[in-house]
Amino acid sequence: MSILVTGGGGFLGRYIVEKLLARGERVKVFARGEYPDLEALGAEVIRGDIQNPQQVDDALNGISSVFHTAAVPGIWGPWSMYHGINTLGTNHVLDACRKHQVGRLVYTSSPSVVYDGKPHLDANESLPYPTDWFCHYPHSKALAEQAVLAADGREGLRTVALRPHLIWGPRDNHLIPRLIQRAKAGRLRRVGDGSNFVSMSYVENAADAHLQAFDALSSEAQCAGKAYFINEPEPVKLWDWVDEILAMADLPPVRKTISSGAAYSVGRILESVWGTLKLGGEPPMTRFLASQLSQSHSYSIENARKDFGYSPSVSIEEGMRRLAEQIGGERSEER
Repeated sequence: MSILVTGGGGFLGRYIVEKLLARGERVKVFARGEYPDLEALGAEVIRGDIQNPQQVDDALNGISSVFHTAAVPGIWGPWSMYHGINTLGTNHVLDACRKHQVGRLVYTSSPSVVYDGKPHLDANESLPYPTDWFCHYPHSKALAEQAVLAADGREGLRTVALRPHLIWGPRDNHLIPRLIQRAKAGRLRRVGDGSNFVSMSYVENAADAHLQAFDALSSEAQCAGKAYFINEPEPVKLWDWVDEILAMADLPPVRKTISSGAAYSVGRILESVWGTLKLGGEPPMTRFLASQLSQSHSYSIENARKDFGYSPSVSIEEGMRRLAEQIGGERSEER
């Protein structure tokens, strides 16, 4: 029997695949692209679309456990895209898990599923799901998370949902590249007064959390049917961290600023313009982005520690050192 990782070619999924292979597991990857590097490591890659129930069903035939990381992130786009991939895609995975008697499912969720527009300081899993949503991504992920947790215990399936916050580290293909690109283009603005703290998830620690939760599902299963925040124990001051990343790329710190209220108002206007005119791409500012960049968002990992032994093995300092090595190498190649 093999373990299936949906989205195994993505940033987090790739680390999960590598860690599973390193401990001798048979791993299959379900993804839309081709990943010969993962095949070279020993994984079997199955090409398919998470929105296609038959392809998902075929991929889960002969599978004992699933890590479901596949998702579409972002702050802008049609509901049909987010709902189709994040929500309905997850439902297809759950249906196939039940049909093929899969024993364990570890789902990659997001802290944004409980984002209510307010600052969160050392918040825990008692936060409720909101009733209003700033964008489609958290809404679609919240629906998927609820379906995953509701499926626990049905037809032998045990489930757990993990909510890593701001995943970062080497090989990041989303957060860090966009940050550097915006800075180079002169489009980066500090939102708010720069005093906000946020929780971060170094990618290898987030991957370790997935394997630790997976192992726990086969024993006492205290974590079964629950959701957990996953991040480093201590938050960082967001804009100081951004400046550190820019320094790695030989870029100056962020100098231009905009107040949180002004950014929120601009975001509201741009959302309306983009929505009315059907403009391509995403607005440079949205209400969700303005709130995320100006407010504090930190989360307690005490429940993850207690229920399945989560303990980050890579410190923020070590993670930053590894990231600096990658960015430095990329700068050398550019020269």
